[in-house]
Amino acid sequence: MMESDQTVRKRKGPAKESQASPKTSNSLSEEYWRESQLPLAGLMFVSPLLIFYELGVLILGPEAIRNGAEVWMRQLLLALGIGQYFVLPMLTALILLAAHHFSRGPWYVRSVTLWGMAVESVLLAAVLRLLLGLQATVFSQVAGPVSPAVPAGGILAETAIPGQASELAAKAVAYVGAGVYEELVFRLVLLTAIALGFKALAVPSRSADALAVCLSSLIFAAAHYVGPMGEPFAVFSMLFRVVAGIFFGVLFLYRGFGIAAGSHAVYDLLVGLL
Repeated sequence: MMESDQTVRKRKGPAKESQASPKTSNSLSEEYWRESQLPLAGLMFVSPLLIFYELGVLILGPEAIRNGAEVWMRQLLLALGIGQYFVLPMLTALILLAAHHFSRGPWYVRSVTLWGMAVESVLLAAVLRLLLGLQATVFSQVAGPVSPAVPAGGILAETAIPGQASELAAKAVAYVGAGVYEELVFRLVLLTAIALGFKALAVPSRSADALAVCLSSLIFAAAHYVGPMGEPFAVFSMLFRVVAGIFFGVLFLYRGFGIAAGSHAVYDLLVGLL
């Protein structure tokens, strides 16, 4: 009887472990999904991109291609009497820290979550690239051939002065800046403000979010054609940027600022440099 009981216990042991494995796997994926949406994870994830852009602009100097969203924010700060260069990236960090405070999430982020966000951003950027190719194919059947290379961001504020710097490096810096600052302006600030405005008017939460995504996407797309450095208006690029704005807006709502900014930056790099 003793041997029989031991045999039963041995047989039950592995069964319990095999039942626990799926639960552990599910809990890890759920933890990643929750943690990667937090503003703190977004801040830690985009910090290298932010540093790359700001240092790239300083190093390239007059040869740098500035992102329009960043320049607009600097002009606003100047109008308020704040001209120190590093105030804007510090303000970006403070906005995300404040958002994290109100989210009441834990004040830690695992390194595996940041690596997962990087992989997810690349995959989502590839999805958007395929979506652009599909739209170009359909559009060409209706209105004739179009260029399939349309950066979702890259609103330029000024033309770089030709010099010794590599044009490729200047574009890379600009596209990374677009990922961070355009998502900051059009999603984190504008989309959130529009959604809160609709909710204050007693619009149901989901409807308010949907309206905010659509309106912020239209403004995002239109901003590429405004000002002296704006692109010539084209129906295809306008429609695609509306679609891209909706894509990033949905990512922002369901996957957080970090994933939206990372996907935006990677997409622009894929289309602009490859």
